[in-house]
Amino acid sequence: MDFFLHDPDKSRLPPEEVRLRKVQVSPQPNDQRVKIYLELTPFKKRPNISVTITSASGKQVAHTSILEIMLPKLEFTLHLREPDPGNEYIVETSVYYQSLPEPSNVPIDIPLPDPLIVDHNMTIFSLPHLET
Repeated sequence: MDFFLHDPDKSRLPPEEVRLRKVQVSPQPNDQRVKIYLELTPFKKRPNISVTITSASGKQVAHTSILEIMLPKLEFTLHLREPDPGNEYIVETSVYYQSLPEPSNVPIDIPLPDPLIVDHNMTIFSLPHLET
């Protein structure tokens, strides 16, 4: 297992230069699941990922956020709420970094600053028709 072994020939990029290299969306046949594969450029600081799937009518049907990913390749499955076979869906993927305030012993309600979005991708797919 080479999870933490880094190739010394690959240069790791600072946050502003991290990009999505590959986004693959694979709807599962006769199902309401969608397999997502993401590949990022090598990074120095661990980024966050946000993935949202919306229907053609604009209704959000799935969403996930993955914080401080460790590896540049990810594969996961999202489950669609109210799948509609034969219709198109939009997958929006964002790579971002979030600055957090310094920890304090005194409870304070501080709003989080806007995240630094370094890359964004939109992919369209159709959910296959159910075979009967």
